[in-house]
Amino acid sequence: MLRLYNFIEAKEKLGTVLNKTKLIHSDVFSKESGNEIYIKPENMQRTGSFKIRGAFNKISKLTEEEKARGVITSSAGNHAQGVAFAAQKLGIKSVIVMPKHTPLIKVEATKRYGAEVVLEGEAYDDAYAKALELQKECGYIFVHPFNDEDVIEGQGSIALEVLQELPDTEIMLVPIGGGGLISGVAAAAKLMNPQIKIIGVEPEGAASAITSLNNGKVVGLNEINTIADGTAVKMIGDISFEYIKAYVDDIITVSDYELM
Repeated sequence: MLRLYNFIEAKEKLGTVLNKTKLIHSDVFSKESGNEIYIKPENMQRTGSFKIRGAFNKISKLTEEEKARGVITSSAGNHAQGVAFAAQKLGIKSVIVMPKHTPLIKVEATKRYGAEVVLEGEAYDDAYAKALELQKECGYIFVHPFNDEDVIEGQGSIALEVLQELPDTEIMLVPIGGGGLISGVAAAAKLMNPQIKIIGVEPEGAASAITSLNNGKVVGLNEINTIADGTAVKMIGDISFEYIKAYVDDIITVSDYELM
């Protein structure tokens, strides 16, 4: 598993390409909860989400031979743009496979970063299968959106930034989709301060992490039903699962009504 120095190195590397997303104090949430609540606004990040962290960290660590082969991934949104941005920044080819129903604005945003976009299938699983097919056919390096330690390492830089700005943080609430974000944040935070509590949050209609924990192994959901499309993942990664078991204190689920 990753060590603290891995996250520190990732944070230093990412500092050259990231926007600074300073914590925002929420008066409303603080009053409602009776605690001091801060928000880490990663929606203000370049490409619009935290996904750039893991994508850039992963791609920057490729060998020159691997970079020459180019990278490929499957995504309907934020990860696509993170990979495309990182590849453009590092001067390598990127191919992004997206489901056919992906909103045009996301397709165009990905193309603006120089990526070749392939539209395939009606759902993410179709796009994923096509990406793997092209990887084998053309020799690309596949950049997984969450089940990869280099990606997890990049996402964990968030925790170091939070603790640098707010050292007395007691609890971090982290959303769970495939588990890459919470894996990195939980590991980095716990390695910095073992007393901090990490609580995962996932939708009732896509509770793949808590279902897997309850079964003692990674379990895929038969179906997912949530408005939170960024966390709508049928099965968390097996690497993420091990990090969640090791570092996450609790997982709670929320209804779509509560999400709204």
